[in-house]
Amino acid sequence: MTFQRKIRITVIRKACYKDLKEQYENPLEHACDMQEGQVFLADGWQKPEGFCESAWQTLSPFVMALAHGAENFYDGWMKNPKSAMLACNDGFRPVSFLVEVVEDTR
Repeated sequence: MTFQRKIRITVIRKACYKDLKEQYENPLEHACDMQEGQVFLADGWQKPEGFCESAWQTLSPFVMALAHGAENFYDGWMKNPKSAMLACNDGFRPVSFLVEVVEDTR
């Protein structure tokens, strides 16, 4: 049996590029529900309930890797080697997420 760590995904920042939206995007009534400070817990490969499907496609490889013991992505990119700072793939309103291992306190 393989041990999987729980992974915390925290919404750190939401950006909005109004100039790009005005120039390129068709008007949308509803685009993103993420709120800064919002926290999700992923259990291994499972997408957390209520988490954006598009963002999950970007984050899931890192979540899976961290859940199975990977760390120190890109040779020391992050101060905490058991974490990653990632953004969704929305070029008009990118959301930045901190993805990190929840340390076992047993």
